[in-house]
Amino acid sequence: MKIILSIVAILLIIMGGIWALQGLNLIGGSFMVGQTRWLYIGLLTIVIGAVLLVFTASQK
Repeated sequence: MKIILSIVAILLIIMGGIWALQGLNLIGGSFMVGQTRWLYIGLLTIVIGAVLLVFTASQK
């Protein structure tokens, strides 16, 4: 279970990073490009992934 939660957390961090970069107009090719709403959604997703990763790492 710990491995699965770690993988999910890492995927959330990666996905959030992509969304944030698209919101900043640094990665193109999507309807999200240049929309600051996706920057905030991406940052929130990164935070959720990081919290999940820390929580998973602290479990025995």
